[in-house]
Order: sequence, then structure tokens, then C-alpha cells
Amino acid sequence: MFGVRPEKLRELRERMEALGIREEDILERFIRSGGPGGQKVNKASTCVYLKHLPTGIEVKCRESRSQPLNRFLARRYLTEKIEQKLLGSRSPAERLREKIRKQKLKRRKRTRRKRLTEG
Repeated sequence: MFGVRPEKLRELRERMEALGIREEDILERFIRSGGPGGQKVNKASTCVYLKHLPTGIEVKCRESRSQPLNRFLARRYLTEKIEQKLLGSRSPAERLREKIRKQKLKRRKRTRRKRLTEG
């Protein structure tokens, strides 16, 4: 349906189901996207706009020139945004951000210590 592997599609559907996101609650529109692609971009509506009606969260995706792939990616982004809104700091995306932040903090401390011992 979206031009992606069935496993990825199944995983997305499971995440949507777990969060209570139904296809009926999603408003989907197709918009002409800009960027590289020449005349084809001016003819085809490959940009996908999704709005989750119960929460009011909106997402636009124009990463690929393929409309089916953009439909899949937009649904994935919408799911991530809703997950972040519902779970807050417990969401997987937020946990990953926090992990990276801590790693960078450790690097900064290590660099500071190294500079103090050298100087």
C-alpha cells in the first residue's frame, strides 16, 4: 500500500493501534511539494499533509518524490508526535534525546578535565 516492506507497515499499524490512532480520525491531503525534481514536482502532488482530528496535531511530509512513501513517513511522524504528547518524557523519542544529551555532557566534562591537566 505505501511502497514499504510489510514488516514496517505492520509495525506502524501496531504502534497506531496501541496509541488508539484510527485511520478514520486522520484527515489526509496531498499538496504539491517544492525542491529538486524539475517539471515533475510542479505536476505531481507528492507532499502529504495529515491532521489527527481528536488531538489537532498536524504533520507535513515531503521527504521523497514518491507519494506512497511520503504517506507512510507522515503516518510515522504523526504517531511519534502523538506518542510524545501522550507519554511525555517516557516516550522512546524523548528517552533517546535524553540519552544523547547525557553522552554529550560526559564528553564535555572529559574534555574540560583534559584541558585542565594539560594547561
